[in-house]
Amino acid sequence: MAMVLREMMSPASMPWTLVFGTLGIVLLWQAARLLDRLWWNPRRLERALRAQSLRGTSYRFLIGDVNDYERRNKEARSRSIPLRCHDIAPHVAPLLHDIVGEHGKVCISWYGPYLKVTISDPDLTKEVMSNKFGHFEKLQFLALSRLLAGGLATYEGEKWVMHRRILNPAFQLEKLKLMLPAFSTCCEELVSKWVQSLGSDGTCEVDVCPELQRLTGDVISRTAFGSNYLEGTRIFQLQSEQAERLLARIKKIVIPGYLSLPTKNNRRMEEINNEIESILLSLIGKRMQAMQEGENTKDDLLGLMLESNMRDIDENGHSITGMTIKEIVEECKLFYFAGTETTSILLTWTMIVLSMHPEWQDRAREEVLRLFGKNRLVYEGFSQLKTVSIVLFTTT
Repeated sequence: MAMVLREMMSPASMPWTLVFGTLGIVLLWQAARLLDRLWWNPRRLERALRAQSLRGTSYRFLIGDVNDYERRNKEARSRSIPLRCHDIAPHVAPLLHDIVGEHGKVCISWYGPYLKVTISDPDLTKEVMSNKFGHFEKLQFLALSRLLAGGLATYEGEKWVMHRRILNPAFQLEKLKLMLPAFSTCCEELVSKWVQSLGSDGTCEVDVCPELQRLTGDVISRTAFGSNYLEGTRIFQLQSEQAERLLARIKKIVIPGYLSLPTKNNRRMEEINNEIESILLSLIGKRMQAMQEGENTKDDLLGLMLESNMRDIDENGHSITGMTIKEIVEECKLFYFAGTETTSILLTWTMIVLSMHPEWQDRAREEVLRLFGKNRLVYEGFSQLKTVSIVLFTTT
């Protein structure tokens, strides 16, 4: 025993003792940080909120409510919604609907180790969203936003203000008017496709959800990239696949470091992200070169964004810069992800509701034909679409 101790204390063995000791301390420190993130911090947050009389589900180590979320979604999808039923919350978000019903309009739930406070009271929601004290913070899933979309939706503070200022001109009314021909072209192509599908009896069955997803993807491709809309269509296809892959593995995403593992699915998601960014970098590079050569490139979202970004840099001088190329890429990815899903879901639900109420379908059709006939839509006539506006506001 004494010999072993002497060997350990010998000068030759001291460096290895220090290495192993340091390594052990680092591993213990990392384990403590992980334990704090996955157990102690969630429990502290839960106790603090319950002390303020908030109720909800109890935290379960690592998974939170993910298993219940998956189980309730499967149960809801297995049942059909009755005809003319507008109560879609139990079908679309069954677990959240149950939690709100059981614990009240302000309640807590868990996405893995991440606490969620749900506010379903309209007045309180308005107060929180309009509050300027900065207490409302966005959840940050860095690995998830990197693979899907980051940009304005993930930023806070001064960075959010700067991006919002640069992007705002692209969405002004006068700029959107210029995109109306692209909207009209996409819709005409879809309607022509449906007309060609009509059978001998003048009818056909169409699954409108994927059709409208392709429509919104086509609209964004044309309005975001103009003459390069074919490349834009490829981005839409890739992002659709990316979203499906992420949603299919939502239960595993909450595991820290899971998206960094070299699984077959994770490698494919990295390939998709790399291809999307490669296409966008190529488009941005070509567009910036065209702008430097004096070409007019302000007729689509990418051109408007780049022009606004360059103007912001010129006005502020070299001390304050606009968006980096990487940040522009993220904003372009966000155009697709935020635009296609929200718009296609709204249009799909609108068509479902109109099929439930054919009398409103007839009224909306008569209004459009009365104002525009069989001519192309013009912006000035939109303000006169009273019935169509009622339908859209009701389904939003």
